[in-house]
Amino acid sequence: MGTYQDGGAEDGSGAGRRGLWVEEPARRRRMPDPVRVTAVRAVLIVSVTLTQATVTFFLTLTGSWLAFPMALGAVAGTIVATWGVLDVWITRQTWNQRYGVVSEPSSTARSRRREARRAAKAARAARKADPARISREDGPLAAFGRR
Repeated sequence: MGTYQDGGAEDGSGAGRRGLWVEEPARRRRMPDPVRVTAVRAVLIVSVTLTQATVTFFLTLTGSWLAFPMALGAVAGTIVATWGVLDVWITRQTWNQRYGVVSEPSSTARSRRREARRAAKAARAARKADPARISREDGPLAAFGRR
């Protein structure tokens, strides 16, 4: 988002004048496209359902014969709106599981991977240092595995 800046000089000459809009960095990163699409869909469905429920309420107050069919439609709309909101939640969770690995120093995933690499390196060093252990290449069945 940009903000309005009055950038004119005091003498009115216009020297050092900046544009009307100054770009600011976003506070949050943009939502992923699939999540944004489902969120827009859910907002539209919920807004239509709320409008339908309001119309149903006023038709019920006036005693119109359309009140009952509209009430059935409002119930169906509520079910669809609930599905839409759940769809946003599920899509967000799915996207985070597939693509949401955060690689920052504060990430617990990074420290766990580092510990796992250290443990694997120590295990390899221990295997190399142990002379009594027979490696696969020198074992009695090594000739059968070569092709």
